Amino acid sequence: MAELERRVADTPATQTQADFEMLPGLFGRLGDDVMTLLDTKLSLVKVELKEDAAVYVRASALIGVGAVLAAVGFALVNVAVAFLVSKLFTFDDPRLNYALGFIITGALYLVLGGIVMMMMKNRLAARTAVPNRSIEELRKDKQWLKNEM
Repeated sequence: MAELERRVADTPATQTQADFEMLPGLFGRLGDDVMTLLDTKLSLVKVELKEDAAVYVRASALIGVGAVLAAVGFALVNVAVAFLVSKLFTFDDPRLNYALGFIITGALYLVLGGIVMMMMKNRLAARTAVPNRSIEELRKDKQWLKNEM
């Protein structure tokens, strides 16, 4: 009976000693798990940034193509409209008629081009480059770590 009491009394001390011996291993695993988690989150950030960069590259390329096409169309239409507008003037010198026609037409197209550029600039500015999904995952992980500790 005395031996049984001694065994029962020694058991918690032995478990506590075993727990203390396992503690560095547990902290090591915890550190490894945290590093794996951070690596995963950084990979997610990289993927999101690559996706955003691809969107900006495609949009910029299409803006460039559109600008070239618009420039050609602008030149052709500008000449035609300028000649049409010049027919509205009745100065004795036809050069003055043509000059006023080209000035008025050029000013009109400059205003329209500025409006188009501002619209595209605002559309690109509305898109955020912040990786929202990664930030949300990091917030969830932070909350989980607080709850676990």
